[in-house]
Amino acid sequence: MRADAQKNYEHILVIARDVFTEQGADASIRDVARKADVGLGTMYRHFPTREALFEALLRTSFDELRVKAGELESVEPADAALIAWLREIVGVARSLRGVIAVMVAAIEQPDSALHASCVTMKASGTRLLQRAQADGLAREDMDGADLFALVGALTWVNDQPALASRADHLFDLISSAILVRA
Repeated sequence: MRADAQKNYEHILVIARDVFTEQGADASIRDVARKADVGLGTMYRHFPTREALFEALLRTSFDELRVKAGELESVEPADAALIAWLREIVGVARSLRGVIAVMVAAIEQPDSALHASCVTMKASGTRLLQRAQADGLAREDMDGADLFALVGALTWVNDQPALASRADHLFDLISSAILVRA
């Protein structure tokens, strides 16, 4: 990519993160282009769909979550590693209002631009859950899909003005429901 095109690409991503944080997942690509001060042609050359824009925004975060999960796989105890990763992913999902619905849909759609990133991220959390289960520290009756659904629930709570102040408390409640206390 040419230097000026790369600069535009990076600038659009910075602006898009701000727009999606402010307006949520339904923000208009036109709004992003206008605030980034680029034409729609430039916007669509880099990101032909809103999903492609989300994929670019989330790819780095998902890669970081995957790396973090890999680091946590060797951390003892396994329950603390799982909860640390859960806190990280909820933070990422909360940073872009409404994105969890896009992520959930992408997991079910193999042709989605976000599919591979979401599946990889979900698998890394599943490994942490399975490790905690193998050590007898997490419920046996849940799987990675359940864990991802709980991430969605925790993210949704934060998107609700009347509940946002309870988000940390609810995170602690859900975490304690995942873990088995000896």
